[in-house]
Amino acid sequence: MATTVTSLPEPLGPGTTNPGPAGRAGGGRLYLRRFARNRSALFGVALLVLLVLFSVCGGYLTHFSYTDVDFTALTQPPGGTHFFGTNQGGNDVYAEAVHGLQRSLVIAVSVSVLTIVLAAVIGAGAAYFGGHVERLTLTVIHFLLVVPSFLILALVSHHLAGDWRVLILVLTVFGWMSTARVIWSVSTSLRERDYVLAAEFMGVRPWRIILRHIIPNLGSLLIVNLTLGVVATVLSETALSFLGFGVQTPDVSLGTMLADGSGTITTAPWLFGYPAALVVLLTLSMTLVGDGLRDAFDPNSTTGARGGRR
Repeated sequence: MATTVTSLPEPLGPGTTNPGPAGRAGGGRLYLRRFARNRSALFGVALLVLLVLFSVCGGYLTHFSYTDVDFTALTQPPGGTHFFGTNQGGNDVYAEAVHGLQRSLVIAVSVSVLTIVLAAVIGAGAAYFGGHVERLTLTVIHFLLVVPSFLILALVSHHLAGDWRVLILVLTVFGWMSTARVIWSVSTSLRERDYVLAAEFMGVRPWRIILRHIIPNLGSLLIVNLTLGVVATVLSETALSFLGFGVQTPDVSLGTMLADGSGTITTAPWLFGYPAALVVLLTLSMTLVGDGLRDAFDPNSTTGARGGRR
């Protein structure tokens, strides 16, 4: 399974203390200005908004559902009432594309959010507690990193009939390790900061320190990895569904559409072309947004400072 992990410079400089609401607001405006100067990132945002609108509102432009069958129009080219044509079974490709994009987005965003939350809690917790907890956590992470996760994902998903909710669960279970290791690495320095030591001196409980003082100061790292994690999850879900181990009929995702259209590229290219275009556009938009966020949070980036790559 593809995993994208990005490490950023620490958000706080040496000798600084935990920023208050005003400092965080000022930093947020600075990051927003740096992001807004990046034309590629803004293009990615616009493209992502259009794709989300298509997945949410696109169904209102047709009276066909992705489950409807038109026996009078089998493998019909695009045009007329079927905007994107039909497949071999008479299903409307436009309706399938809308639902498939929606399903892939739900899976990708859900997995990315759950993965980041799990990785942040485990990685920051291991760094803060140290000792036996840290060694045991890293041992588990390293063990899971060498396990053939894609094969296990394929077997579990296939055994459970391709339920997309189960797919979210298994992608999350096998997708948090690399991010958790990066978070652990950064958190080992944060645990020595003055505000953490002060909280310990005041008797604040360990998990409260982790949740309120360590994880919030990993915000830039978490946001960027959340965005790029969507890209990795889209590719993983598409690959699993394409191979028949992910979402399965009667449900539809972009991966299942690619699998259905792969055998008719020369005779009915629209069956493969439309879902492939959506996958490329979705991946491109999230990658541009992720790169823009990374540049905005990185004070050493000339891209974020000058507003775009030369």
